[in-house]
Amino acid sequence: MPTAHAEPAAKHGSLPFAEALPWTRNDALVAVGAAALDLIGFTLSSQDTQGFVPVAGCLLMTVSGLALLARRRAPVLTFAAVLALGLSVHLSWPVGQGLNASMIVALYSVVRVRGAAVYVPAVLASAVLPLAAREPWSQGSLLKLAGNGAAVLFVVAAGLVMNRWQREVDAHRGLLAERAVADERRRIAREMHDIVAHHVTTMQLMAGGARANLDRNPEIARDALVTLEGLGRTALHEMRELLDVLRADGDTREASTAPQPGIADLDRIVAESCEAGMPTEFDVRGAPRQLPGGMQLTVFRVVQEALTNARKHGGSGAHACVRLTYADHETVVDVRDDGEGAAGSSGSMSGSGYGLIGMRERVALHGGSLWTGPSQGRGYRVTARLPLPKEEGALR
Repeated sequence: MPTAHAEPAAKHGSLPFAEALPWTRNDALVAVGAAALDLIGFTLSSQDTQGFVPVAGCLLMTVSGLALLARRRAPVLTFAAVLALGLSVHLSWPVGQGLNASMIVALYSVVRVRGAAVYVPAVLASAVLPLAAREPWSQGSLLKLAGNGAAVLFVVAAGLVMNRWQREVDAHRGLLAERAVADERRRIAREMHDIVAHHVTTMQLMAGGARANLDRNPEIARDALVTLEGLGRTALHEMRELLDVLRADGDTREASTAPQPGIADLDRIVAESCEAGMPTEFDVRGAPRQLPGGMQLTVFRVVQEALTNARKHGGSGAHACVRLTYADHETVVDVRDDGEGAAGSSGSMSGSGYGLIGMRERVALHGGSLWTGPSQGRGYRVTARLPLPKEEGALR
């Protein structure tokens, strides 16, 4: 029991010290690195020109570098602080006429997050800063000043290039997010269509049969109503599973752990088709093999959708045949009916309906192909070819 109470306390306690800081580890590394470079440059310059290293100058250089810790939260104020500290150093000691590392990083931060109205004055201030140097001017000083201007332009160009690259990355990320949302919507629509269309169509046909036999053969009507109740329960169960997955939002603890329908459930939907008034045969050819779960679900949904359309458009007296063939390098699913609705159903099966679109997307997901069209003579035919996974096909 004490352990059970200790875990929530740790979970809701204060954040670690590193997470509570207003800067990241990378910010700290940049600040320390810039301060170190500036200290080295100031030390070497002071030793060369004065013969000693001013302690106050080292302190100002250190503070200038550490000010970069706030560059993400307040880039303009950080630049102003670094500029003021750099100006103080230039006015106090002869440190040369070049930009230090802290100034370069501060200027880059302003260019990254602010517009031209802000970074242009910052660029001009950075360019004229060496004019305050106490070092005597010479021809070499002009070269240093030109190099300083080139360095400033390079920093600005680097910031602008990074801004453009960041915009392209954000736009690409947005497109990927929109595509992911669209794919998820199609997946949900496909699952909803497969569940609702099959069960509701079967329930409608069985309800009509029960009504027709209610007076002359109550036992048949009773059996149909019992089956109708079971179909409704199954449809609600599958709908609830799908909604649970959507509500879980990635939390596997709340998601349903019930197995997805597969090849083992083909007998059930064939029996449902027979009970709905369409005699249906089920034939398996070849040596059965264990297929991946996603491929089994595809086989199940293809047969389910094909039989649903056959019952819709086949007309009275139609028969259907489901054939599952295990070939050497593929699994073939073939669903045929001999109904009179081929001409009428071709419009709905030509590609405009969600059922055919869903079947094509499922089959294409596994690298397969789907063919739909009128059978020879009469009726309609749906054939899906699903290639075996590479490792399984290689073993055979």
